[in-house]
Amino acid sequence: MWPEYFAISYRNPRNGELEGIDIDMARALAARLNVRLTFVETNFGEFMDRVDDGSCDIAMMAVGITPPRAQRIAFSKPYLASPVYAVTTRTNTRIQAWRDIDSPGTVVAVAAGTIMEPLMRESLRNAEMMVVRMPRTREGEILSGRADVFMSDYPYTRRMVLMHDWARVIDPPGRFGETLYAYAVQRNDAAWLNEVNAFLERARLDGTITRSATRHGLAPILLP
Repeated sequence: MWPEYFAISYRNPRNGELEGIDIDMARALAARLNVRLTFVETNFGEFMDRVDDGSCDIAMMAVGITPPRAQRIAFSKPYLASPVYAVTTRTNTRIQAWRDIDSPGTVVAVAAGTIMEPLMRESLRNAEMMVVRMPRTREGEILSGRADVFMSDYPYTRRMVLMHDWARVIDPPGRFGETLYAYAVQRNDAAWLNEVNAFLERARLDGTITRSATRHGLAPILLP
């Protein structure tokens, strides 16, 4: 899990506790299997290595389904879907609408390893793209003035407006960059993947995932 993913797998800085839909779901999966749960912290640039080398059994951090990732890992059935949004500052007068983003002189930040990296590399024609690698953050690049805007999804951008009074979210046209989110396991382990999918189906039927999504403000992007 990635501990910076608000409403998904987030370590609350106020109390150090993990919270989010996939924290809830990981605990529910462990209870179903009657096993001890251990959270392994990673990020989107490294999580596939952790799955491949056996450091973890499953990535439960709203992993976006993409063809390159599907060549290395196996995905469960999707459970969330989100377009891509932009975040800038309230004081940025040059970027007021989505059409202003892809303009000469604009620097667009994306987190390394996320689905936004290949998406924006293909989409941008005039703006410059900045790939942000840990320990640097997209927020830090915006506040420092090195970037003008960063791209992220529904959960992360909701965090920005809830926790930072300087942040302003720009909605995309239509469903720009909409991506399905799922859990990820090692390839060629059909039995484990089937178990995960059975767990997801049961969680839908008994309302577990709906209650968690509602509690964490994710009902608008929960798949039926």
